[in-house]
Amino acid sequence: MPADGVKHVKALLFDVFGTCVDWRSGVIREAEALGRKHGLRDVDWGKFADAWRALYQPQMERVRTGQRPWVKLDILHRESLEIVLRDFGISGIGAAELDEFNRVWHRLDPWPDAVEGLARLKGKYVIAPNSNGHIALLLHMAKRAGLPWDAILGAEVARAYKPLPEEYLRNVEALDLTPPEAMMVAAHHHDLDAARACGLRAAFVARPREFGLEQAVDLLPQSAYDVVASDFIDLARQLGC
Repeated sequence: MPADGVKHVKALLFDVFGTCVDWRSGVIREAEALGRKHGLRDVDWGKFADAWRALYQPQMERVRTGQRPWVKLDILHRESLEIVLRDFGISGIGAAELDEFNRVWHRLDPWPDAVEGLARLKGKYVIAPNSNGHIALLLHMAKRAGLPWDAILGAEVARAYKPLPEEYLRNVEALDLTPPEAMMVAAHHHDLDAARACGLRAAFVARPREFGLEQAVDLLPQSAYDVVASDFIDLARQLGC
């Protein structure tokens, strides 16, 4: 059973990339289609997707540390895409086509349990993303994937990127709640640990295929989280939904 403190929780805030949606498969699928169109037959698109994702934290760190002003994730993803294309020796694709490919992050598929689990949780709790994605990105994703959010809380609400405290605290404040009344749901230990440091409750949901079959991180809980669940349906069951 969850810890007693969970009974005071009114809202569940969700990490999105990796926790709610399968970013890697989506990027690979669209990259393969782009490659076929341009006759790129010798590219390992799994490695391409991993390389693009590997620039996610370093790019945000430049914003977090004040090396550059806050910008939306689309801009950081687009800049990272140029780096990965260069590193993989890919050229000759027009800017407009690359802009559209960059929006793959708006078109990711949910994990098989995500929509049903969120719908069940929504019956008892306010549910919203607490993501480094911006509002438009998360809105487009939700419409396509059927994610039934009560609110869309993107990074621009705080103009900060996780794990800075501002993103947790300002999004909780936007729901007119206190930190103990909100629970962060994520598949990543660093995200949950940062949320707990801000006073939020924490639920760990394992996503052992986020980084493919050879994933070696975030497989098991590494702390005494309030809830540990195998997927969103199990989370709903444990929370009485």
